[in-house]
Amino acid sequence: MMNSQYIVRDANPDEFTKIGELMVKVYSQLDGFPNQEEQPNYYKTLANIGSLTEKPNTRLLIAISEGGEIGGGVVYFSDMQYYGSGGTAPQEKNAAGFRLLAVAPAARGKGIGRLLTKTCIEFAKNEKQNQVIIHSTKAMQIAWKMYEKLGFKRSEDLDFKQAELSVYGFRLML
Repeated sequence: MMNSQYIVRDANPDEFTKIGELMVKVYSQLDGFPNQEEQPNYYKTLANIGSLTEKPNTRLLIAISEGGEIGGGVVYFSDMQYYGSGGTAPQEKNAAGFRLLAVAPAARGKGIGRLLTKTCIEFAKNEKQNQVIIHSTKAMQIAWKMYEKLGFKRSEDLDFKQAELSVYGFRLML
């Protein structure tokens, strides 16, 4: 998919480090989100985001400008057993999911989060999945509102705690 400024494609391995740096930067700047000392393993996952693509049915997608600037990224899972969250989400069948969506600060307001989200939804539809599952936190209210506008509904059965952090589940039925 694309908008007027960005296209979405699979990240190349030589882009993994840069995307990891972007993820760490974005998540560490979220107001009310745990810092690296509080959630070291989470930030290690962010920094090494490309390693998630070693799991089957897992893709690291990026929104990239014509000039080669990475505007954002997200990890898409067409098999929830590799999703890697707490709670019950990894047991969901006939479902796809995405996690770790981040938009570069300089690229905010250009529809990149929406573009990445809609790309994941299209992938799930093309794979004949029944639903798309995601998680969010209170620190991600901007994304939360976008997900709801795209039809995601809160799904409390998917909620879990990551250490002290409450993580909230959402579903989009396809």
